[in-house]
Parts: sequence; C-alpha cells; structure tokens
Amino acid sequence: MVTRSKGARPASVTSHDVARAAGVSQSTVSRVLREDARVSAEIRERVLRALTETGYTVNAAARAFRTSRTGAIGVVVARLTNPIYPALLDLIGARLTTLGQRMIVWNAEHGGDMQAAQAIRQGAVDGVMLTATTVDSMFVREIASARAPVVLINRTLEGYPADQVSSDNYDGGRRVAEYLLRCGRARIALVGGAQHASTIRDRERGFRDALDAAGAPLPSHYFERTQAFSHASGHEAMLRLMQLAAPPDAVFCVNDVLALGAIDGARAAGALVPDDVWVVGYDDIELASWGAYSLTTVRQPLAEMVLAATGLLIDRIGEPARALESRTFGNELVIRQSTARATEAVSVAERG
Repeated sequence: MVTRSKGARPASVTSHDVARAAGVSQSTVSRVLREDARVSAEIRERVLRALTETGYTVNAAARAFRTSRTGAIGVVVARLTNPIYPALLDLIGARLTTLGQRMIVWNAEHGGDMQAAQAIRQGAVDGVMLTATTVDSMFVREIASARAPVVLINRTLEGYPADQVSSDNYDGGRRVAEYLLRCGRARIALVGGAQHASTIRDRERGFRDALDAAGAPLPSHYFERTQAFSHASGHEAMLRLMQLAAPPDAVFCVNDVLALGAIDGARAAGALVPDDVWVVGYDDIELASWGAYSLTTVRQPLAEMVLAATGLLIDRIGEPARALESRTFGNELVIRQSTARATEAVSVAERG
C-alpha cells in the first residue's frame, strides 16, 4: 500500500505502486488499463480499487497512443425533465468511474445524436450508450454496424444491430392490469403516450392484452393519449376522465410523472385518491414514494440494467466481432397508498 503524509498527495504514483497495493504484477495492472478481456473480474476489481486508493491517474493521451483507446464512454440521454433519466445517468456515471472510464454526456434533444455519431467515427470515445433511442434517432441511422461499440439501455429498437438491455415493459403493463382486475376495479382507464418509444409502446400493449384476456377490453372513452410526459399532461388527462358521466375507478399512467399529475388532477376535480379513484404509475422515481403521493408503481431494476449494459459495452470494445446479446430484466410492482391494497408485491427474475 502506498502511504502518504496527512494532507499531502504524492508527486506521482506509478503502475508499480498500484501493483504493490493490489498484490499483482505490474504487467497485470497494464492489462487492466488496456481493458484486456483475459483479466478475470476479481483481479480487475482488485486493481481498480487499488487505482482509486493510490490516486493513480491515467495519462489519457499516453493511453490513447498505446492502446488506440481514449478511456471515454459517450452516453446519449433525453427528456432530462423526467427524473428516471437523471437517475439512470447517475448509475451509469458511477459504474463507469469504477471501471476507470470517463463519461461524456450528450442530450439527444439538442443535437446529441449527431455529436455522438461523429465522436464514435472520429475515435473520440471508445463506445456509446443510448438511453432514449427511437426509430427516428439520428444516431441509429448514422451508426448501424454490429461491430460498432454501442449498447442500448432502457429503450430498445427491434432489428438494430447492437447489444440491448431493458426491463420487461410488456410484463410490467400486464401485471398492472391484472392487479387492478384482481382487486375488483371495474372502470379502468389508461393515460398513454407517443408510440415511438419502445418502453411506452410495450407498457400499453401489455396492459391492453391483459384486459382483453380477462374479457374487459379498454373502452375508447377511458383512454387518453398525451404527447408530453409531463405533470401538466397527466393533470389535464385526469380532469377529462373525471368529467365523464361514469368516471374511472382506476387509472394506469405509463410513467410516474404523468401519474403524479393525474393524482393532482383528481384532487382538483374533487375526487379522493384512492377512495374514489386508484392511480398507478411506472418507473418508481423518487417522488413516487413521497408521502404526498405514495404512488403505486412499477419499479425497474436500473442498477442491474446498468451493470449489464456497461459490461456488454466493455466486452464489445474488446471484442468487436462477438455475437450480439439482448438482456431483459423483470420488474417489481410496488404497492403504495394511491391504491387501496398496501401489501401485495410481485417480482420476476431476469429473463434472457
């Protein structure tokens, strides 16, 4: 272990210092820094911990010269007003730091798709993670090689040649419908969104299919489609639903931001949640657990998804020709006080 005087930092820490701290050879440290796939996960983690403990700093220019890699990963995000994306970004950043990678972030709503495509072509980043991809994304039109170091996380895109990681949004929507039916809800409504996002499309499809299978298809007047996933959109949709001659007794919103707006919309209409109407959301953002809302929702295993996606991307960088992989994780239905049942929860193991 490298020792320091209190408050002092060494003039320079070498890879030999890191090797001594990790109890490995200097060549092993070099292999970890090169992201050599032959290094075991246990040894890699030990060396990464030693890098942090010793304060070792990789010379990015020197590493790029030696390995043709930058040590940088690009992440393309969108809809940062939705708390699920900052939460996802925070987890990605933490994991990349553990792996000794730098993170560069682009916002797809402000030209980020094209900037990320240019960066990967120019070798400015070693790989790219896409969190909010749609069929209209500029990136997927510009970068469409199975050998490109790209991974999709959260949203998926059928037919796109990249590793993809998601949760089972279809099953999440299905289990919400089954829960509401099992609890005797008779007038069930849906607040949906634009269909270009795989997450929203799959949640709606699973929800509708479960209602159909139970012989209780969703009536057209109990469906509200919003174009903006905002509190205001959820609020307005709920006001319209509550003005019906027979208002719904349960409303499923395809994300939590809409659901929080729906709860406030129900209150504005003079209805009580859950006495008069149940509200269910999706994503389990931090606000969902706040006492003012106590929202029943579907929780995605974001940490597990990030772990899988970063692993697939690092593997792709090291071995571009490896077979593409797709991983889907199960979700958990989290019951809170926006519905009148408070003890039921269902989880599903990872699905390949």
